[in-house]
Amino acid sequence: MSWKGSPRALLLIVGILMAVALLPTISGCTGGVPSSLDKVLKAIGSHDRLPAEAARELTRFADVYHQYSSAPDNEGKLEYFDFAFKRLRASYVHPVSDSELIDAAIKGVTAKQSGPGSVAPGTLVENALNAMVASLDPHSAYLNAEQFRESFVHTKGEFGGLGIEVTMEDGLVRVVAPIEDTPAFRAGMKSGDLITHVDGEAIKGKTLLEAVRLMRGRPGTVILLRVRRAGLPDFDVTITRVIIKVRAVKWRTEGKVGYIRVTRFSERLEIGIEEAFAAIHGELGRNLRGIVLDLRNNSGGLLDQSLILADAFLDAGEIVSVRGRLPQNHQSYAAAEGDLAKGAQMVVLINEGSASASEIVASALKYYRRATVLGSRSFGKGSVQTVIPLGHRQGAIRLTTARYYTPSGQSIQVHGIEPDIVFTRVNPPQREKDLQNSLSAEGKAGKTYGLLMDVVCPDVGGHEDPVLLCALDVLRN
Repeated sequence: MSWKGSPRALLLIVGILMAVALLPTISGCTGGVPSSLDKVLKAIGSHDRLPAEAARELTRFADVYHQYSSAPDNEGKLEYFDFAFKRLRASYVHPVSDSELIDAAIKGVTAKQSGPGSVAPGTLVENALNAMVASLDPHSAYLNAEQFRESFVHTKGEFGGLGIEVTMEDGLVRVVAPIEDTPAFRAGMKSGDLITHVDGEAIKGKTLLEAVRLMRGRPGTVILLRVRRAGLPDFDVTITRVIIKVRAVKWRTEGKVGYIRVTRFSERLEIGIEEAFAAIHGELGRNLRGIVLDLRNNSGGLLDQSLILADAFLDAGEIVSVRGRLPQNHQSYAAAEGDLAKGAQMVVLINEGSASASEIVASALKYYRRATVLGSRSFGKGSVQTVIPLGHRQGAIRLTTARYYTPSGQSIQVHGIEPDIVFTRVNPPQREKDLQNSLSAEGKAGKTYGLLMDVVCPDVGGHEDPVLLCALDVLRN
């Protein structure tokens, strides 16, 4: 395909490479912020109508254009930017104006340039994509080819790294939850910790994916993290990287109670939950008094695995509904007959680190009164991300395309799940509502009549895990 045959790609790069200073000029020519990139092209007209700074940017564009024209494979990069731009406009959870997307892309391009031609054309496109997608919300992101491949490994429950689930907050990496039995967990990393430096390199100014790339590395290598924790001066944590093999489900018995801990919603969950119940029923048989399902610090994972887990304890009823931007994107998921716990009483444990898939399970079991929910209000991530490959082996975009709703019709976003029995914390970690640029809540949080754990279980204070001890007391009594 020739450049003349790809006007849309040309148009997008023109829009990206224009300086921020050009936008007021464009607005003046068109009578307002342009609603499409076609209007941008018409507005810029000829060089003599542009201020000097904007004209220089057009000259810069001509240089980039020439570099792309001389390398056939580069046109594919422009095409995948074009494709990504169109998907953002059409598929994001709510409409976003062209001017907002263009402005974010321009900032991504200009932020890392030290002079004309200082950034390679391919990197220029990636910088624009990174900034444009990241501007939408904390959970949308551009994945380059390597990161896209790693995402498949991650959902399978085996990957290299430290063992922490992270997000971005005020330009720093925020720990959503450490994964049990990993180097980060054993090093004492906690939910809510902020990572400011990796091996002395500042996180500020980097994207989340760039920061994650710094933390990844060969197994056996050592990494130094500078950590900021509420109430303490910044401190260093040294961790040795390993291959993280996450066991999705762990189980044991506590007297006549079965304890099941789900660490993440990966492809290993279904087999793990079946093995857990086979072992618990084999050990306790008819003496089974109840089940504790522990979802604390479980930051989520695959939607289909959350449906499998909730369905394991329900015989019927809607588990969750997913509503996108258009009515035809709405979906509802219902449980099928069959209860692995065979009707045994249940307590589900959640906390501020329980997010997304964990919240889907907890809300469904609470709504149908299949389980008592105990702990602290969950994280409040009620958005759905869809991974959209870009083709040409150029990676993908992880795009927020819908929201989750409980069986009662309540949005999970920001509100989270309020427990039936509430464990109050003096300094609770931050939640979804505290993340920069997070999606707003919908409606008001439903009225709750949670009991205080101190009242329900007055004798568990001082125990290493008072929440679990209270859950066991509730089932035994």
